[in-house]
Amino acid sequence: MKFAVLSLLAGAFIAAVPAYAHHSFAATYDEGKSVTVDGKVTEFLYRNPHTLFSIETTDDQGKTTKWGVEWFGAGRLGHAGVDAETFKPGDHVILTGAPGREASDHRLHLKTIVRPSDGLKFDNKSLGFPQQRFPR
Repeated sequence: MKFAVLSLLAGAFIAAVPAYAHHSFAATYDEGKSVTVDGKVTEFLYRNPHTLFSIETTDDQGKTTKWGVEWFGAGRLGHAGVDAETFKPGDHVILTGAPGREASDHRLHLKTIVRPSDGLKFDNKSLGFPQQRFPR
């Protein structure tokens, strides 16, 4: 009996660890707001559970800001034709998305991306993925 209870508790603990490790977008980003970021890709990490961009922007005074951007995972994007070679360092992109809850973090949960040089556009809705809505 003791062994069964301990096994059940151990199984519950092990199952909870991956759930804890994966953050909630609603906890990290303000999904009720949208910002636009216009800049150059400095890094594109095509991976799971989230594809990541590093974007560098420059304001009118010449100040550079680096943004961390999260998108869907590689598995999900691969079905829509996005692969590890789709975006490269130096690509000029215009992104919209939910900003991080802490503005000074310069984070973005990607909703749309446009590459003006060739007109490439991805919108989460057009990829067949509905925008996620989170309760307030």
